[in-house]
Parts: sequence; structure tokens; C-alpha cells
Amino acid sequence: MPLVEVRRLAKLFRRKRGLGLPTEVLRAVDEVSFAIDEGETFALVGESGCGKTTTARCMLRLLEPTSGDVLFRGENLLSFSRERMRRARRDMQIVFQDPYSSLNPRMRARQIVEEPLIIHRVGTRAERQDRVAALFTLVGLDPQHLERLPHEFSGGQRQRIGLARALALNPSLVIADEPVSALDVSVQAQVINLLVDLQRQLKLTYLLIAHDLRLVEHVSDRVAVMYRGRIVEMAPKATIFSSPHHPYTRALLSAIPQPDPHATPGRIEFDPAAIDLDRPLAEVTPGHWTRGE
Repeated sequence: MPLVEVRRLAKLFRRKRGLGLPTEVLRAVDEVSFAIDEGETFALVGESGCGKTTTARCMLRLLEPTSGDVLFRGENLLSFSRERMRRARRDMQIVFQDPYSSLNPRMRARQIVEEPLIIHRVGTRAERQDRVAALFTLVGLDPQHLERLPHEFSGGQRQRIGLARALALNPSLVIADEPVSALDVSVQAQVINLLVDLQRQLKLTYLLIAHDLRLVEHVSDRVAVMYRGRIVEMAPKATIFSSPHHPYTRALLSAIPQPDPHATPGRIEFDPAAIDLDRPLAEVTPGHWTRGE
């Protein structure tokens, strides 16, 4: 049984267009289905605005889905009461994209990391303080800096604080939403290597949301490609990068910058009119699913 299973998840937003005009319906997430096995890194990729982050937020019910199911260890999260969902979130945490806006600027680092422990009434005050110091060390930060405010840390250090906060309750699933896109290139590799090390140490399962395909190729096990709210291709990482089937996937891969400045550009132009998003996903080879052209 997979750790997480998403079935036909949909999220619709309604937007008023003006006086006398009909309300516009935006299908941000449209019948999305996938499963994540325990211990794997499942990557959800696609251009900005394709529905990746909305999918993740619906999975955690930070946004309420319009329809569909999200099963965690066989239980449907969308049927949980508010109290039951609050308890379930101990097992599911998220690291947000922007390390600047995701931390309360008025809270000290110690308070930020300790907050989940207080909310879920974990341990005594002394035990919580020990846990916070241990988490700081785990993510590569100096516990002597626990009393600093967020603005006293660099971007990479702030993202480590966000990661420490996410790990405070020993979750099984961590959703990493563009975890390095807001960081300097020099820091990105450090944070990615930290994520890989922590997964190995703590036996974590990751849902990685990204648009940087070089990162995805480095850390993921399986990849799902999203376009306009739908998954258009899903396969093991090696298959996606060596034998992409869908035109949108091929166009994305062709946009990866080449390290050799003298290499012949191989950019593929994508024509949205050439595909039919209403056609269902079909299995072209074992474990390789794509939406028909």
C-alpha cells in the first residue's frame, strides 16, 4: 500500500469578471491522480502556474479541494474533522518556497522551531528546548544562534530553519515546495544535499515540487509532469529523461541549459493545439503513463 494516494483531485476557483459578465471558472487542479511509496522522492514538475503548489496545498488541506480523495496510509484525509486533521498533520509537513516570508519576523529561531511542539503538546519545556537544539544541529545550524531573529540569518540558513520546523514532529511525509528556487546558486547544492542526507537518516518520504529539471534528475525516484492543472506524463526518473513521450515533456527537457556553450541548441517548440488534455492517461510501458496526443 502506498504511503499517499491522490485520486482524481480537483480544485476550482471562481473569479468575477465584471458587471453583467458570467463568473469565470479556473480549473487549477483537474482530476490529478498519483501515489507515493514510503521512502521515495516523487517529483511534481511543470511551468509556473500549472497547479503544482495548489495540488500540494490541497493534499494537506491548507486549501480545501473541490473534489477527489487524498489517502494517507489508507485513510481519506478529506473526510477528517478539523481536530482529526490537526493530529494527522504531525505526519505530514511542508517546507515552503520562500524562506523570507515563511518565517515570522518577530519570532526568534528557537520559537519558530518549537512552535509545532507546543501546538501538539509534545514534551515538557526542557524536553522541547533539547529537541529544538538537536534539530538545529541536525540541519547544520549552530544552537548558539537560537535566539536570533530571522533577518539575522542568510537565505540558506532560513530555509534550514524552515526544514527544522517541518521535522520537529517526526513526520513521514515532507512536501518540499520549490525548496531552493529562492536561494543563491552557491547555496542550492548545500540544501539539496541536506535534504538527501535527512531522507536517508530519518527514512523520510518526499513530494518534491520543482521546475528545475536538473534538480529533479539529481534527487527524484519518479516524476509526474503537470500542464494546465493535469498530469500529462508520469514515469520513473530514468524513463522521463531518456524516453519522454509527451510533447510537453520533450519541450521541458529541451529547455534545460547546456553546460557546453558550443553545443548545438536543441530547443523544441511546444504547440498546445497539438495535444488533447481530455484524453486519459494511458500506460505505454510498465510504470510509464502519458496522456494521448
